[in-house]
Amino acid sequence: MSQYKAYPAYKDSGVEWLGRVPEHWQIKRLKHIANVQTGVAKGKDNEGKDTIEVPYLRVANVQDGYLSLDDVTTIEIPREDLECYSLQPGDVLMNEGGDFDKLGRGSVWQGEIEPCIHQNHVFAVRPTAVPSAWLNAFTGSLAAQFYFMGRAKQSTNLASISSSNIMELPVALPPEAEMDLLLDLVDHETARIDALVAKKTRFIELLREKRQALITHAVTKGLDPNVKMKDSGVEWLGEVPEHWSKPISLLSLAKSEQHSFVNGPFGSDLLTTELMDEGVPVIYIRDIRASAYRRVSEVFVSPAKAEQLRFCNVLPGDVVISKVGDPPGIAAVYPAGEEEGIVTQDVMRLRVDEQQVEPDFMAMLINSDYGRFNISQVSVESTRLRVGLGDFKQLKFTIPPVVEQRMILAALQPMLSQIDALMDKTATSVTLLKERRSALITAAVTGQIDLREAV
Repeated sequence: MSQYKAYPAYKDSGVEWLGRVPEHWQIKRLKHIANVQTGVAKGKDNEGKDTIEVPYLRVANVQDGYLSLDDVTTIEIPREDLECYSLQPGDVLMNEGGDFDKLGRGSVWQGEIEPCIHQNHVFAVRPTAVPSAWLNAFTGSLAAQFYFMGRAKQSTNLASISSSNIMELPVALPPEAEMDLLLDLVDHETARIDALVAKKTRFIELLREKRQALITHAVTKGLDPNVKMKDSGVEWLGEVPEHWSKPISLLSLAKSEQHSFVNGPFGSDLLTTELMDEGVPVIYIRDIRASAYRRVSEVFVSPAKAEQLRFCNVLPGDVVISKVGDPPGIAAVYPAGEEEGIVTQDVMRLRVDEQQVEPDFMAMLINSDYGRFNISQVSVESTRLRVGLGDFKQLKFTIPPVVEQRMILAALQPMLSQIDALMDKTATSVTLLKERRSALITAAVTGQIDLREAV
């Protein structure tokens, strides 16, 4: 922000977290410049009433700065309630809560679906004395987020804010002409940043596709382009090297049938109250990436509890696999140097017989298009796609001899490491661009920088 100058004169806003604002700006509570409309709660008894089925926005539809309308569900409400709850163009949609990053995030409704209502976890803020674009920019700023977090009810990883607290939000307001100018300048700059983010995000997608193609080709065709081939029996897969095995089940590749394949403990076996800040680590789905295992969960159980759940322990060299997701069945090798842990109920552990298969090759095979196709054939849909342990054990794969697996890994892993490093570097630059975007909006709508003479 060093290229922008400050306003000539400031005054105390009277709001501690907002600090100083330009001398000629005003501070008004949201309730004086907008109305807050709460939404419809699901599960109401409408028996005997004249109802109508209408589209219904949920928290998942209201993203940070845009609306995701590819999956809009419907709900039945009394016809007489439609006018009360219908969205109007210019409404600023804001999430009441959820994960911390969802609190207060939103976008301006432009009348994309008519009619449309919103659930009770989404607020429709209807401006009466301020442009929707300004209100949306201010409520999405870091300053407003600080206010929301300070007023929210919080529990483990979740937060929610009431409509009464939303209405008390202090909003910084420049004169109308200046407000329009600032919005135009911010829109121009954020559009440039968004274009860069989109370009870099697409580059990451292309790298990910290249990575996937390299893996799939290596684990289904091998390294020798001149090797004699045979029909795989899978139409889309085509031929595989002739000397590779006939399709064999994962169960036959396990170190021992009894203990190699396990689920994590069910909820009744591992209670939330038993989770701790230190002890034996618990492995969650979010720790499992197709590129590698990366612990992002800092959740533990006591050594005594871990001993009770020893049947689902994880050691370095074990393959851990997600049971749910889109797609399910993402695999990673639990790396050397990690202490013994336990898996949750949505994670499977596979301990392979290293005389037959290398753990890294097994993870790569499961993550390949070949593996994903096989897993998709036994996945079932509940709230998310899920694969059961019994079905997973029976999946069959054609694999090379273990010596050839090691050769494939030796050839492939350096290339994958280069791709992963480039993806990480690009992802970091995307994060920095998004942070710059957020900082620019915050500085503009709180008067920290003077854009009136910006070119």
